[in-house]
Amino acid sequence: MRWLLILTIAVMLSACSDEPWNDPYSKALSGGKVVYSSFSERPKHLDPARSYSSNEYAFIGQIYEPMLQYHFLKRPYELTTLTAAKMPEVSYFDAQGNRLAEGSADIAYSEYRLTIKPGIMYQPHPAFARFSADAYEYHQLNETDLIDKHTLADFKHHATRELTVDDYIYQVKRLADSKTHSPIAGVMAEYIVGFSDFQEKIKELRSKSAPAFLDLREIDMAGLKKTDDHTFTIRINKTYPQFRFWLAMPFFAPMPWEADSFYSQPLLKKKNITLDWFPIGTGPFMLSENNPNLRMVLKKNPHFHGETYPVEGDPGDAEQGLLEDAGKTLPLIDRAIYSLEKENIPYWNKFLQGYYDTSGVSSDSFDQAIQFNATGDANLTEQMAGKGIDLMTAVTTSISYMGFNMTDKLVGGDSERARLLRRAISIAIDYEEYISIFANGRGIAAQGPLPPGIFGHREGDHNHYIYHKQQNRLKRKSVEHAKQLLDEAGYENGRDPETGKPLVLYFDVTASGPDDKARLNWVRKQFEKIGIQLVLRTTDYNRFQEKMRKGTAQIFWWGWNADYPDPENFLFLLYGENSKVEHGGENAANYANPEFDKLFVQMKNMPNGEQRQQIINQMIEILRKDAPWIWGFHPKAFSLFHQWYKNVKPNLMANNTLKYKRVEAEIRAQQQQQWNQPVVWPLWLIGIVLVLSILPAIRIYRQHEQRRAK
Repeated sequence: MRWLLILTIAVMLSACSDEPWNDPYSKALSGGKVVYSSFSERPKHLDPARSYSSNEYAFIGQIYEPMLQYHFLKRPYELTTLTAAKMPEVSYFDAQGNRLAEGSADIAYSEYRLTIKPGIMYQPHPAFARFSADAYEYHQLNETDLIDKHTLADFKHHATRELTVDDYIYQVKRLADSKTHSPIAGVMAEYIVGFSDFQEKIKELRSKSAPAFLDLREIDMAGLKKTDDHTFTIRINKTYPQFRFWLAMPFFAPMPWEADSFYSQPLLKKKNITLDWFPIGTGPFMLSENNPNLRMVLKKNPHFHGETYPVEGDPGDAEQGLLEDAGKTLPLIDRAIYSLEKENIPYWNKFLQGYYDTSGVSSDSFDQAIQFNATGDANLTEQMAGKGIDLMTAVTTSISYMGFNMTDKLVGGDSERARLLRRAISIAIDYEEYISIFANGRGIAAQGPLPPGIFGHREGDHNHYIYHKQQNRLKRKSVEHAKQLLDEAGYENGRDPETGKPLVLYFDVTASGPDDKARLNWVRKQFEKIGIQLVLRTTDYNRFQEKMRKGTAQIFWWGWNADYPDPENFLFLLYGENSKVEHGGENAANYANPEFDKLFVQMKNMPNGEQRQQIINQMIEILRKDAPWIWGFHPKAFSLFHQWYKNVKPNLMANNTLKYKRVEAEIRAQQQQQWNQPVVWPLWLIGIVLVLSILPAIRIYRQHEQRRAK
């Protein structure tokens, strides 16, 4: 009985600990210069030649280093050096190899001279470990060697070496290798000299034999020339100014041949030790833990070459504290821990408890976090503001739209009848209402294909076919006006003139959940407003893609995120030569207008300036008139972050911003303790009741013992 009483008291006293009981991190993972974040699904590709999604870039952007990057603070977006010693030097030549001036009509090819900084080292990796100058320790492994090997950490020896331009050249060759399955191989084949020929050479070699490792160093690509270990050139067909933006993407990050040789071993693949699982780079961080069922951990690369925080930014950045770390050595944190969170609500609760540093705003938590004032501006609720949480918003460089298949005999084509039909539908689809209902106000209605932040977008300009100004505010034209356009098109009261029945159109889309059902019902009602019956043809993603490739869809839902901040990256979506059906390109609407195409060719390689702006204005006017898209909206990103999380500025182009982040760990620890005080009075109450219930038993026990003693 005595021991039961002691145990009860001990349990009650343990409730007096100062440590939060609900801390999801072990002591080994808690505290210090650490960023806490999450992921909802394991990234599929951590190979920079294959990766092309944001959840993958969140990791590889911190590990790999292309030659260029975007300035963290400056807007409009500005390219600057990363591993490059200076910005690319571009020369222009005619077909005979004579040097030409920029802008010459006779340019046959451009040559980019690229120089990297000396002394940059790779992260420690077993692929570099050697027995001697000529023999690598882990490039010819057998089953016995791998008995106890399950991750890179199980290899006893790790080494490093200096980055050279050979690694950048090797990566470009990997982009051309069909074995890599790079999503940009088709684009690069159009521009990089010798790329297509290299592809054919590789196919031929692989058809003759299937070696586990094909050393790409031994096969030349005509457009790649090495000058020395730190300088090389890339030759581009004609001119392609946007190529400099590609040099800032992970696709053009270096890949050492040693890593390709190491990871090509079939026995390692059986153990899932692959480049898609264990990346290798020169960046500020390295992936130290990859457990897709629990967490992923980035830790500081001990061989990182060093970089400093920017010393200048935009007006107002200093006032917002964004230059407090100017000149300091990067990265400003030691680790970043990403925990698996499949559901929004648990993630949100942990953010409110201080266990995550930042959070998006899902529909489930929107009303708790955000309120709109009378002018429609988003602000934090009192609860959020009271916790010292800040809000950052930014219109994304992307567009979500509905498209018409311009090869369709009813909604497509360049007849006035079809144009009027498309414009009528564009007026009826009330995207302001859609943004309010389904996006919690997080977006702005698009007036054309170019989002804010992209050169060519004109603030305040509007699509005069769809909107009119009323008291200095844009207002969508009325449903009555849309019906009038239908009448002019020959669809009086929304009826098919041939059958006399309501006009029937078809909407092809992928759908999987209840939210999708609500959205599709909303779309159907928009068409009903002007008397058109919309038939929803929902399907899985693969079937939908097949319909788009074959051109059997009529109206569809699509979107685009900018690869780089140039108008060409949006306007090419409507260039005739990029038609999905005819050319397999990204022009999903299969739109073709000779005047637009001519202007596109003229505009795409021009430098930004007044002349380019005027051409873009003409192109936008053509698109508004033809209406191949229902222009949709540009989503707005909402991000919340705690007061201890510093250097937050939206950068929709850069993928490598973790190195700029700083945390005030002491403030975080204080807030975590304050916000997670355990409610202990029920335990004390239970303890008291338990003690009181035990006392009679103790008394009876003592009386019994006393009688026995007598």
